[in-house]
Amino acid sequence: MRDASLPPDDADGDDGLLRPGIDGVTREAAEEAVRTLLRWSGEDPNREGLLDTPKRVVKAYRDWFSGYGQHPRDYLARTFEEVAGYDELIVLRDIEFESHCEHHMAPIIGKAHVGYLPDGKVVGISKLARVVEAYARRFQVQEKLTAQIADCINDVLQPRGVGVVIEGAHECMTTRGVHKRGVSMITSRMLGTFRDDARTRAEFLRFIDVGQGR
Repeated sequence: MRDASLPPDDADGDDGLLRPGIDGVTREAAEEAVRTLLRWSGEDPNREGLLDTPKRVVKAYRDWFSGYGQHPRDYLARTFEEVAGYDELIVLRDIEFESHCEHHMAPIIGKAHVGYLPDGKVVGISKLARVVEAYARRFQVQEKLTAQIADCINDVLQPRGVGVVIEGAHECMTTRGVHKRGVSMITSRMLGTFRDDARTRAEFLRFIDVGQGR
């Protein structure tokens, strides 16, 4: 069932990207909001270099936050059971993603590492990357992003265990506030045997080799 909080899927532009937002916010209203921010910043939105900026920003937002129009669980709907009885660890590491901090709307750039122990159902590996992408292209905090990815895989595939580790660099920390560069945040969520069995967890962490400079 579609989440009622998500924007509608019907397109509002010839490129299919510009669509009405929540509560009927139009593209025109969104562009005017950008002009307001430009004026608040001390700029003149009517000068030549900024005339098309509101339109570009709105179009960029539809790309950056396209995850609100996607259904991550649908990506996992098609599974494969003819895998010759394979029941060992499956890991997809270094899934690059771009997200935005919901506190300051600043970029979060990082990598996700996803693993699961199948229980009869295996999904195409690209679908795991699509789940990461769908949740990342929303306003996020890294802890929530990590939990959403793991819970989605666990609920749909119902494997024996799921592990998700995310490494993220937060521009809200590097370009404002404490201005600390070269800092990354690591979060994890372990479910099923990944939480209960130290050997399974250790094998997964060994596979992804987080923070070892590979």
